[in-house]
Amino acid sequence: QVKLVDSGGGLVQAGGSLRLSCAASGGTFSSYDVSWFRQAPGKEREFVATIRWSGGKEDYADVVKGRFTISRDNANYMAYLQMNTLKSEDTATYYCAASFAYGTRRYQDYEYWGQGTQVTVSS
Repeated sequence: QVKLVDSGGGLVQAGGSLRLSCAASGGTFSSYDVSWFRQAPGKEREFVATIRWSGGKEDYADVVKGRFTISRDNANYMAYLQMNTLKSEDTATYYCAASFAYGTRRYQDYEYWGQGTQVTVSS
């Protein structure tokens, strides 16, 4: 059983940066893809970024490309989302998720989820 705990959210001004962390336990961390999703009030959960199990391939939603960077440390069972040049529209609850369905952006394909961490960007 894979357990994910995400952290690092907070309140930041527009243009600022935050780094989210996802601590994993259980399973073999290097065998599944890790992604970040976000959900704003009244909106559907949306894909943000994903990184392959090996760490060799990343994919980003167009709205965050060039501003966000996903990474992982397989040895320490950690994944990260570095968020730069934050905008008010980035305000949401952010979730890390793990999947054995490699390379997917669909949240329905993700079996394991963190509890969520709130990111609020003030303009």
